[in-house]
Amino acid sequence: MRGSEKNRILLTCMGVALLFTGFSARLVYLHITKHEEFSRLAAEKHSMRIPIYSQRGMIFDRNGELLATNLPVRTIFADATHVTKPEELAKLASSYLKIPSAEILTKLISGRKYVVIKREVPEDTALELTKAMEKDRLRGLYSQADATRTYPNGEILGHVLGFTQEEKGIQGIEMTMNSYLQGKDGYRFTERDRTGKEILLYRGTEMEPENGKNIHLTIDMNLQTIVEEEIEKTYRELKPENVTAIMLDPKTGEVLAMANRPCFNPNDPGKAEPEQMKNRAIIDMVEPGSTFKIVAASAALNEGTVNENTSIFCENGHFAYGGKILKDHHGYGQMTVHDILVKSSNIGSAKLAMMMGGEKYYEYVKKFGFGQRHGIELPGEIAGLVHPPSRWDKLTITRMPMGQSVAVTPLQIIMGMSVIANGGHLLTPHIVKSIENSDGNTFKTKDPEIVREVVPEKTARYVAEALIGVTQEGGTATAARVNGFQVAGKTGTAQKVSPHGGYASGRYVVSFVGFMPAENPRFVCLVMVNDAPLPSSLNYGGLVAAPIFSRIADKAARYLDLPPTLPPVPLQTPLAQSNLKQEHVH
Repeated sequence: MRGSEKNRILLTCMGVALLFTGFSARLVYLHITKHEEFSRLAAEKHSMRIPIYSQRGMIFDRNGELLATNLPVRTIFADATHVTKPEELAKLASSYLKIPSAEILTKLISGRKYVVIKREVPEDTALELTKAMEKDRLRGLYSQADATRTYPNGEILGHVLGFTQEEKGIQGIEMTMNSYLQGKDGYRFTERDRTGKEILLYRGTEMEPENGKNIHLTIDMNLQTIVEEEIEKTYRELKPENVTAIMLDPKTGEVLAMANRPCFNPNDPGKAEPEQMKNRAIIDMVEPGSTFKIVAASAALNEGTVNENTSIFCENGHFAYGGKILKDHHGYGQMTVHDILVKSSNIGSAKLAMMMGGEKYYEYVKKFGFGQRHGIELPGEIAGLVHPPSRWDKLTITRMPMGQSVAVTPLQIIMGMSVIANGGHLLTPHIVKSIENSDGNTFKTKDPEIVREVVPEKTARYVAEALIGVTQEGGTATAARVNGFQVAGKTGTAQKVSPHGGYASGRYVVSFVGFMPAENPRFVCLVMVNDAPLPSSLNYGGLVAAPIFSRIADKAARYLDLPPTLPPVPLQTPLAQSNLKQEHVH
């Protein structure tokens, strides 16, 4: 008996020991092995996960002037588990947030612990709502710090900057650099008491937000303002369909200014019409007119087809070819390449291309960058339209050299002229200068990028000398001159293509593209005026676009503190210069 009792006691003790051992093992399992999982579940059940919004990176010009920043606002959100009087709270919030009370009520009765009611609420409005809730003893709505995008300069640079929508870039730099500008939101687990106040003692896991990177553009806002003011004046006074101007450094490819009219205010893009939002500098296709003549001249010289002294017969102004008559505005006889550019002879330019041959001429058109995207850091750039010789008709070889039968963008025109200005190299245009972390340390820089040598420096220099002649007495752009400086450039007057085929009578795209100082260019600038309602006798690049260039260049020289290289001389008024009509109109 005693032996069996001892056995029962022993078994009982062993069973109890095993039981407590199991409890202990379970306790260890729950407290150690499953600690993180149960802590998370507890936090989810009793805490609220609140996002901590990151700050979008800012945008600056090359000199550090602020172009895009963030304005402090509040985000109003609800913890539906705290709401006791949803109808009254919805009605009160509606009066402050300007949202239908029914829409707010739907969110208040959702049972969710975190639901956004409205973003971008002014701080004073959020404060007034909070005070009103306290007065009426209502709870369940809270606010947290947020920011909204703002552009201090309004319409200026709107096409370049673009805008944001729901924290994402929609156009311009905001879109192309969105991956850098956009930060990464953080979060915080927190718990509130029954009145809705946060219990700081129980504040849980927190992940700090990662702010976006800052972008520094190549744009100089002083030059941008000069350009904007001049084309705004042109748009207001001449009432063209649109105006575009670009200024860049031909030695680096950095865009110093880019503007269009019409334009829009990125602070309120919803009010803009579609036509106002187009960055025509990179998305419009136009026939370039006589600005394109630099290609045939440069190519023929570089290939040895002609030299500086070669004399070309320009048919006294009427050239019969392919069953059509090609005309010059005046009848010219023998001309050198220099004279062909200065007088803007269509016949001379056509003969230069014909002497080279279609394939070789086409090769240079492509080398100058026409018919291809340049890769600027802006959305929507198009390649233009340059057909290969296999698709030419018998007239193309005579029409393309004078800027017909080809469609290009304003950016391509100014990059082509930059080849002449910088000594023969095609560069990649840049509008982003550097990227920096939110702490101000540089993250990435954009250096000048040479795509190819188009022509040697000697050829570029010869063409540049001829383009100086364009702005002197006897040239087509004396109105482009700037007191104290040598200006080199080329006019363009292109009859607009009709959507029904052929050309539209009395409608023109006129332009001037030039660089200054011609001896050592600091900038190249394009001005293009599309379809100004002017008499045909006045609607020329030399009469309309060249004076705008002159005003821009004069102000730019003063801002850049460029030392004059010529003595000052009295300049004629543009409309008094009869020789400006020497360039051909398609």
